[in-house]
Amino acid sequence: MLLAVNIGNSNIRFGVFQSDGEIISWFINTRPYPTEDEFFAKFSSMYSPFGLKKESITGIVIGSVVPALTNSVFNSLEKIHQIKPIIVDRTSNSKIEHTSKQMGTDLFANAVAANEFYPGKKIVVDFGTALTFTGIDEAGKTMGVAIAPGIITALKSLVGATAQLPEIEIKAPAKVLGFDTVSCMQSGMVFGFLGMVEGMIDRINQEAGEECFVIATGGMSYAYAPLSSKINIQDALHTIKGLAVLYELNQ
Repeated sequence: MLLAVNIGNSNIRFGVFQSDGEIISWFINTRPYPTEDEFFAKFSSMYSPFGLKKESITGIVIGSVVPALTNSVFNSLEKIHQIKPIIVDRTSNSKIEHTSKQMGTDLFANAVAANEFYPGKKIVVDFGTALTFTGIDEAGKTMGVAIAPGIITALKSLVGATAQLPEIEIKAPAKVLGFDTVSCMQSGMVFGFLGMVEGMIDRINQEAGEECFVIATGGMSYAYAPLSSKINIQDALHTIKGLAVLYELNQ
């Protein structure tokens, strides 16, 4: 079985690809940054709660946007499994054509998965630490990327910069205009960001000259995808699937 590891700014997500096509996935918090010994201890015991055995892992692929953690994760997994992981990034072999010298591995994996699994022109909206929009045409060429603050990132900034605004749960309130602080903030964070997402999709479609197929992924995608007719599919494991495709192309 393949173990795919996506090291992000907020979470490290793991995905184990089973022979029947099922993906068992979980994540741990990225911060505070663990030491290599702490990673080794955490990784050594992470399989049993999911009914998995570490001996069943036959391949490992790592994608990372946190360089400070990449080697520690690599070394820990190599010690545990006696398998040398493959680290992939925008320079890895793929069916994606791009000219960027700055594209993060997560965005690259998103483009790879979109090109692999969906036809035509696509937009991947990643609701992560940053809110990103990646365009891919029907030939696998990237059309470009847009980056905005992520929902939780923006919420933490808002709460941290004000004296009386509390932490809130991200969920849609009953009405756009509210009468209490929590529902007012929920409206701004949900409907406000949704308006930006839909507006960006419209603008990208205009540049692309057609209606693109839209994939929503990332930790907060579950709260936004059901509210928009412009999002065609929500897949929290989209990035992990892209890493798996890259593993097959770079063994």
